[in-house]
Amino acid sequence: MSTRACVLHPALKRPASARAGEDGAARDPRSRLEEAVGLTEAIGVDIVHAAVVPLDKVKPGTVFGEGKVDELAELIHDREIALVVIDSAVTPVQQRNLERRWKAKVVDRTGLILEIFGERAATREGALQVELAHLTYQKSRLVRSWTHLERQRGGTGFLGGPGETQIEADRRVLAEKITRLKKQLDKVARTREEHRKTRRKVPYPVVALVGYTNAGKSTLFNTMTRAEVVAKDMLFATLDPTMRAIVLPGTGQRIILSDTVGFISDLPVELVAAFRATLEEVLEADLILHVRDISHPETLAQRADVLGVLDELGVDTRAQSEILEVLNKIDRLPEPEREAVAERAARDPSLVAVSALTGEGMDALLDAIAGFFRKERRLRHLAIPADAGEALAWLYRKGEVQGSTPDEETGEIHLDVLLSEKEYGQLLKEFPSLLKVGSEA
Repeated sequence: MSTRACVLHPALKRPASARAGEDGAARDPRSRLEEAVGLTEAIGVDIVHAAVVPLDKVKPGTVFGEGKVDELAELIHDREIALVVIDSAVTPVQQRNLERRWKAKVVDRTGLILEIFGERAATREGALQVELAHLTYQKSRLVRSWTHLERQRGGTGFLGGPGETQIEADRRVLAEKITRLKKQLDKVARTREEHRKTRRKVPYPVVALVGYTNAGKSTLFNTMTRAEVVAKDMLFATLDPTMRAIVLPGTGQRIILSDTVGFISDLPVELVAAFRATLEEVLEADLILHVRDISHPETLAQRADVLGVLDELGVDTRAQSEILEVLNKIDRLPEPEREAVAERAARDPSLVAVSALTGEGMDALLDAIAGFFRKERRLRHLAIPADAGEALAWLYRKGEVQGSTPDEETGEIHLDVLLSEKEYGQLLKEFPSLLKVGSEA
């Protein structure tokens, strides 16, 4: 039997003028509740009640007013609810007071996202990062073991289970564990850097998929690479980057495509820091594909959230030349809206309208990616010895050969080939003998 849970979204009453940002990215309480329900469903509990709770102001001791706390206590008791998810930040004092009043476990938005990350992290680094973020989050909190949840949920994750009592009882042990985790992460980070150095030697540009969680990044990744990455209609289905090489049609250029963790509004600070190493794939990318669920009612707000996180990571989102927006899930739009989105994308070279699920628009997306890298290349006139078979094969495989003319007098082949600076440098490094004969005519 799964844990019975309820989800509450506290909504502060605000004047209408304060509900939307400059870009029209309004945050509707019902939509926020729906997102919170999706997050809670991702940890496999049984949601028996979900509601938006209007607030005039947040009570410092209990979040909600006394009357609402009592009303919710009765509902929680009657429906045998063991877990209450509050979709906002909850202080340790508020958490303790509500747990005492409701006789149920209380988890705020940060704790819930940590729980999901703990279950989804697929690599050792991901697991270490989540554990470090969780311990950092728990430092200021009084947490009891909640063994009834542990039994029902198999003791996995962070909502309750082995170790929490130890963390609560012995702060010194907690500090030692955090120090040990940081050392382990430093070691893993050094290994990742070695892998990145290896990848930099390969003249393949990196294209990173980013976007709000559940925007369809993994489905798009699978469609583009024919891979089998987990792609579910579930928030945070992907937590560790997956990389695959693909060949762009028409140009024959090979690129590395990277699927990354989904972003979300109010992402816990602990996790932005903890997953920085994972998101470094974005900083290394030559091109960023910002995948948006264009059918979502809050697609503008989600766009603003993603750009905000990218800014925090050090990506200059105002320089739009290296970001291509992929307007995904057009198959979910009514026909008039679908046509409007398609027309908008046709006018704006920084936009591509697709359906990762049906494959619609994929040719246009691949053409847009190829066009981006074509701009990075310039035409070079190369004189290659006719017997330099490996170098010639390399140029045909990794460049775009526009013309080829043999010179019988010199025994060379004159090539007109499109290469980027990175590719040209790799050519000379791979075949240093070309420098001796003057590789660029």
